[in-house]
Amino acid sequence: MNNLKTRLRRVITALDSEGRSFASIDGPPGEILEWREDEGLYEIWTDPGQALARRDRADLSAGPVQLSPPFGGMKVRWFSVAPSRAGDESDEDLASGAASAFAQIGAAQDQPDTSRHPAMHLTSTIDVIVVVSGRVRLLLDADERVLGPGDVVLQRGTNHAWVCEGDEPAVMVAVLSDRVLA
Repeated sequence: MNNLKTRLRRVITALDSEGRSFASIDGPPGEILEWREDEGLYEIWTDPGQALARRDRADLSAGPVQLSPPFGGMKVRWFSVAPSRAGDESDEDLASGAASAFAQIGAAQDQPDTSRHPAMHLTSTIDVIVVVSGRVRLLLDADERVLGPGDVVLQRGTNHAWVCEGDEPAVMVAVLSDRVLA
């Protein structure tokens, strides 16, 4: 999947001054944070959890990439997981890289138990994840599932990680909704 970030397109609608709908944004992700080629977070939209401003043309996905949405808000993004490069990184390098990546997106505190995989993380969001292309393994504390295009996961604030299966990146769309979980 050569140059994923140049292939991703988002269309954001708004209302003009006469109340007619139009595409206020048509282009690439608002922000991109890649850890390596074709692996990272590609921001589509961040809803601040306030009243809907249909005439606002501001790009609410601009700004530093954060794992979770604002309090009461929602976040929509593509994310991709690249195939593992066997022998390229030691277990220590993988753990250090994952810890650094989560710190970079304001989520260092969201890794309470990485004993199963260095990218395990737990957030206080309800996430809907749709696999667009590739194959990915969803790792859970006591379970795992291999997913492919069209599969949907409803992630309810549980510890998890994603591992690419195969030799092409797994690309997914995620909608993260901030919620208080019991």
